[in-house]
Amino acid sequence: MIENNQLWVRYVSPTPATSADVTNLRKDLEKKLESMEARDSGICPVREELYVQCFDELIRQITINCAERGYLLVRVRDEVRMFKGALQQLYDSSIAYGMKKALIADQSKSEMADRIKALEKENKELVKLIEELDDNAEEIVRKDAEERAVVIEDHEEMKR
Repeated sequence: MIENNQLWVRYVSPTPATSADVTNLRKDLEKKLESMEARDSGICPVREELYVQCFDELIRQITINCAERGYLLVRVRDEVRMFKGALQQLYDSSIAYGMKKALIADQSKSEMADRIKALEKENKELVKLIEELDDNAEEIVRKDAEERAVVIEDHEEMKR
């Protein structure tokens, strides 16, 4: 362990742990958590590292009393680390997937906005065409009415 630019080496003590040692370990853990300003909740790498060190010390103390229990705890620790790594990988993968989907949705949104503008423009052109055709139809009806009136008037004159 490197602390204050100095390399510290710890040697394993072969003496079994007492309840006082466990109490001291708890107090040391609490002091370290406070001094290193570890967060109480959420993801905190400082807190995680301190708990890893504490768990390793507990494994050491238990292994001195019973090697089989210590070995089992090492297996449990390693399994928890593997599980945590898998969860971290899954989390990273899901974040990447979410980002990909957000980008696709954003791109789709801009494409839809462009399509809406194009359809609105086409709609205006079609409305203009309808107005022109209505005007043409009214003009045709008006001319037809005038021609009919002339024909009727000519027909009336011929009758007289």
